[in-house]
Amino acid sequence: MTAEAVLYLASQSPRRRELLTQIDVAHRALKIDIDESRRVDESAEQYVQRLAREKAAAGWQHLHDAALPPLPVLGADTAVVLDDIILGKPTDADDARAILQRLAGRAHEVLTGVAVCGTDGVQVTMSRTRVWFRPLSAAEIDAYWLTGEPRDKAGAYGIQGRAAVFVERIEGSYSGVVGLPLFETAEQLRRYGIGEGYIKK
Repeated sequence: MTAEAVLYLASQSPRRRELLTQIDVAHRALKIDIDESRRVDESAEQYVQRLAREKAAAGWQHLHDAALPPLPVLGADTAVVLDDIILGKPTDADDARAILQRLAGRAHEVLTGVAVCGTDGVQVTMSRTRVWFRPLSAAEIDAYWLTGEPRDKAGAYGIQGRAAVFVERIEGSYSGVVGLPLFETAEQLRRYGIGEGYIKK
């Protein structure tokens, strides 16, 4: 990137990087590995916020260990939830087919936790978006799998891609469904003076 980074992103997600670039936040991506197992009796809301917090904190620790400039670290985690069950990334075609058949013709929720870690500790927030899918035929689901798009997506779909035609409507944050709710992210970053110029006093 040409601009000097003002933020570290504790993720290699190209979608989150594109969203930060969309709002002109110059950043550097960190490769952060944490245990993403869900804890017993942990709600989906608690789960995404905990993972976002742990990613941001792990990124901050990495800066210290690697003697990198102590810029704020952004962590995020997204979950697709239906009937209180978190639908993760599909393991294969059969799994993707089963997930999309469950989502078809129904509403589900997409939760995204956002955390920023800096000199004043970690702050966490979350966006909640309701997404309505139209009914899907078996042929449509099979054709969608063959595009390759669902393979690395929570809930086996990407709203920013071909699956946009499956979505009747949403209520909440479109960017949150993509993977990083920009309103909540911008509110977090303003604590560090990042992006304040967008709002004219």
